Amino acid sequence: MMDLVSEAIVFAVNAHDGMRRRKSEAPYILHPIEVGAIIGTMTDKQEVIAAGVLHDVVEDAGVTIEEIGEKFGARVRELVASETENKRDELPPEETWRIRKEESIEKLRSTDDIEVLMLWIGDKLSNIRAIYRDFLVEGNQLWDKFHQSDINIQAWYYRSIMKYTERLSDTLAWIEYKTLVEKIFGMEE
Repeated sequence: MMDLVSEAIVFAVNAHDGMRRRKSEAPYILHPIEVGAIIGTMTDKQEVIAAGVLHDVVEDAGVTIEEIGEKFGARVRELVASETENKRDELPPEETWRIRKEESIEKLRSTDDIEVLMLWIGDKLSNIRAIYRDFLVEGNQLWDKFHQSDINIQAWYYRSIMKYTERLSDTLAWIEYKTLVEKIFGMEE
């Protein structure tokens, strides 16, 4: 019998099969696997690591939050739900970017759950690593490929995450996140 993290990996591989990272040929599954690995540096709790691996299956792969609960239990469902955006598929993503991020930041700001913070920092560290690699090559032109191309609004979003995950400031994951945010957006005054 597989452990919970192994089951989550198999499930995520199948859910994300054929998907690619935005503007890339890299298989999408590399991102959730990286998120799980980052979370594994902060905790050994299988449910939290599994949630990291599964964090995008509802938002991006057509899996329902109920399916996550049935297959992986209430805690994994709760964690995945904490980071799942309402994408408002009836509207263009450029039109809904700000409201989706504001709703996400509000969820993050209002939680007392340290495991939710771990999930967030795992996901956002993986994202900011990819952004930083592109930043080194493209500079600020990299934002042109995003649904939100205004660097100041992007800075607001990533700095807000840094602020509301500060309880993790003793972890290497949070320190790396903060370092990369500052390299991309500069130090806050």
